[in-house]
Amino acid sequence: MSRPLAAIILAAGKGTRMKSDLHKVLHPIAGRPMLLHLIAAVAALKAERTVVVTGSGRAQVEAAVSPLGIATALQAEQLGTGHAVAQAEAALAGFDGDVLILYGDVPLVSSATMQAMIDRLNADDAPAIVVLGFRPADAAAYGRIIATGGIIDKMVEYKDATEAERAVGLCNSGLMAVRSADLFPLLARVGNDNAAGEYYLPDVVMLAAADGRRSAVIETAAEEVAGVNSRGELAGVEASWQATRRAQAMADGATLIAPETVWFAHDTVIGRDVVIEPNVFFGPGVSVGDGATIHGFSHIQGATIGAKAEVGPFARLRPGAVLGEKSKVGNFVEMKKATLGPGAKASHLTYLGDAEVGADANIGAGTITCNYDGFFKYKTVIGAGAFIGSNSALVAPVTIGAGAIVGAGSVITADVEADALALVRPPQMVKSGWAARFRTAMLARKRSGE
Repeated sequence: MSRPLAAIILAAGKGTRMKSDLHKVLHPIAGRPMLLHLIAAVAALKAERTVVVTGSGRAQVEAAVSPLGIATALQAEQLGTGHAVAQAEAALAGFDGDVLILYGDVPLVSSATMQAMIDRLNADDAPAIVVLGFRPADAAAYGRIIATGGIIDKMVEYKDATEAERAVGLCNSGLMAVRSADLFPLLARVGNDNAAGEYYLPDVVMLAAADGRRSAVIETAAEEVAGVNSRGELAGVEASWQATRRAQAMADGATLIAPETVWFAHDTVIGRDVVIEPNVFFGPGVSVGDGATIHGFSHIQGATIGAKAEVGPFARLRPGAVLGEKSKVGNFVEMKKATLGPGAKASHLTYLGDAEVGADANIGAGTITCNYDGFFKYKTVIGAGAFIGSNSALVAPVTIGAGAIVGAGSVITADVEADALALVRPPQMVKSGWAARFRTAMLARKRSGE
């Protein structure tokens, strides 16, 4: 029988190496703040409570998590990770279950890994604490875990480790799982007699050992517990996330011609048999239907792309863009809050904003829906099968009826009925020989020095 679950996420650090006015844990990975990646992973486990420990920049963090109903606790002084976790005690008053301890700047920990920690905590041998370990290529200054057969003999911070202990490759990620009934009594016993004068969270493992209780370590890939303390590390974690997502997209049946040039958001949905050419960027809120083709250098955000639709190259789909089945948006076309019906086409050099385009309509090159008067936005409706000639301006609010034709170069300011022709163009005037006479006259002036 599963026990109730809570999570404590530490986000009190100043993040000075980021050199940013934005709190470190709110810097985005794949279009979503790091902290919200973790919160989403915890939510997938149906955690009963989640507490974010804040400190410097607390207002930004609280503003980000309060709409989600997430509790916060303040660490007013930076006295170490053990002290930080202890600040969550009041927020977890009355809770009896398992507690995950996570870090807001370690955003890629999966729900599966969190669940593995909880499962190990509740295994038959019932360890007091479960620690998540990893083996980086360069162990650097990470704390070390000395273990035998998955049972921890000792945990030591790098600053306090001997040369022999520093030679151990198993490192402490800082992430733990522990029962609520054990956590805060152990934290109350943690001292600060160490090189940094801080209250170290890992000390709870040795305190449990002093009570005759063993703790366990499970391991994960180093990439999953990579931390972010600088812009360079942020870029590294982004690259790691993108590489994983690209591999998943291809495994699910999409073709990425140059995978390393395609950038996904955290919530991008890609169907089967989708072809994505080089240099495509997906912002948040994009869904691509089966068999669609996304040509190179397209930028897509907040858009729904139907099955077998075609986008780009060099297309810009902004939030609210909806492409129906087998529709087409070509090069240098921008859509915003606009719907393109099944089979409809806007092949090049067009802006469709606040518009509804019916099935099989054709939008000629250079067409603009004039949707904004400087104060309000207005809608353009183009009926099924309508043909809009090149270089037309449709001044909203306006409706073009089904099957209607708008002549090239027209400025349409009133509704056009179905199957009608709308042509707004002054009569063409031709003066035979005028150009030749003009050139002769101008050359004469030039020679005379006028």
